[in-house]
Amino acid sequence: SQTSFEEDSQKQPAVGHWKTLMPSKGSKEEPEPGCQDAGGVDETQSTEQLNVSRLRSSSVEIREKGSEFLKEELHKAQKELKLKDKECERLSKVREQLEQELEELTASLFEEAHKMVREANTKQAASEKQLREARGKIDMLQAEVTALKTLVITSTPSSPNRELHPQLQSPSKAVFRKGHGRNKSTSSAMVSAASQNVTPEPVSHECREVDSILFAEFQAWKESPTLDKSCSFLDRIYREDVGPCLDFTKQELSELVRVAVEQNTLTIEPIASQTLPVVKVSAGECGGPKKCALSGLPRTCKHRIMLGDSGNYYYISPSCRARITAVCNFFTYIRYIQQGLVRQDVELMYWEVMRLRREMSLAKLGFYPSEM
Repeated sequence: SQTSFEEDSQKQPAVGHWKTLMPSKGSKEEPEPGCQDAGGVDETQSTEQLNVSRLRSSSVEIREKGSEFLKEELHKAQKELKLKDKECERLSKVREQLEQELEELTASLFEEAHKMVREANTKQAASEKQLREARGKIDMLQAEVTALKTLVITSTPSSPNRELHPQLQSPSKAVFRKGHGRNKSTSSAMVSAASQNVTPEPVSHECREVDSILFAEFQAWKESPTLDKSCSFLDRIYREDVGPCLDFTKQELSELVRVAVEQNTLTIEPIASQTLPVVKVSAGECGGPKKCALSGLPRTCKHRIMLGDSGNYYYISPSCRARITAVCNFFTYIRYIQQGLVRQDVELMYWEVMRLRREMSLAKLGFYPSEM
C-alpha cells in the first residue's frame, strides 16, 4: 500500500501558483513570487513524507498483529494436536489390551471346550462298555433261566428228568450230564444258577485227592483270573484238554471253531428247530444231515454250528457236538469265575474245573450221552 501511495504521489502534477495581475484594493503588498513558491513546495513535501511514514507504521502494525494472531492460532492448533495424539495413544493401548484379553478368553474357551469333549468321550466310552457288559450278563442270565425252565417243565412224576434227579441215572451214565442248554456257547444247563451256590454232588463210590501242582496253579490263577492262555493254569488245560478235544480231521475248520469258542461267538442249534437256510459254502465244506463237516465221515447230524455272524452253517455229528459242548462248558465256568458270579470255596471251584476237564477227556475219547 505504501508503494502504491508513493507511485500515485509521483504521478500527481506539480501544483503551481497563480499570480494576481492586479492587486485587490486595500490589500498589502504581496511577497515576491520567488519566495512564495519556495514555501509551498516545502510544505507539500513534508505533508507527503508524513503521510508515507504513517502508512509505513500502519502497515508494520498490521503485520505484527497478523503475525501475533497466526502464532496464537498455531499454538492452539499444536496444543489440540498434542491432545489428540495423547488420546490416540490411549485408545491404541486400550485396543491392544482388549485384543489381548480377547485372545486369552478365546484360548481359554477352546481349551475348556476340548476338555469337555474329551471328558464326554471318556464317559461315553465307559457307558458303552458298561452297557455291553450289562447286556452280556442279561443274555447269560436269561439263558440260564430258560435252561432251568426247560429242565423243570420236562420233569414229571411219570417221566422224571434225569438231569434234575441224578440218583435215577444208572452208574454207568451217572458221570454224564446234558452239555448244552442254549444256542450260544456261553450257555450250559450244567453250569446254572444253582451250581454257583450249591456244592456239586460227587459221583457215588468215588474217591478223589487234590493234586498239589494243579491246585497251586488254579489258586494262582484265581488270585487274578484271566482268559490269557499264557498263564500256567490255562496253558496246561489248553495243551492237555482243549487242544486235543477240538482237534478234528478238518484242520482249517477246527481252528475256526477253536477261535469262535474262545471269543464266545459260536452258535449251536438243532436242525429240526428251524427251516434250513441257504448255505453260502459248498456242500463238501458244510457237510449235511448225513455228513459231519468236522470229521468228514458219514454221520447222522442233528445239529449245526455257525461261527460268529458269517451266516454259514456247518452240520456236525453228535460226537463232535459233545466235544465242542464240553469245551464250551469249561470256558463258561471260568468266565463265571472271572466275572465274580461263582460264590464258592476255592477247593469246590477247583473240583468243578477238574470235572469239566474230565468231560473234555471223555468227549475226546468218544463218550457222549445218548441224548446228544
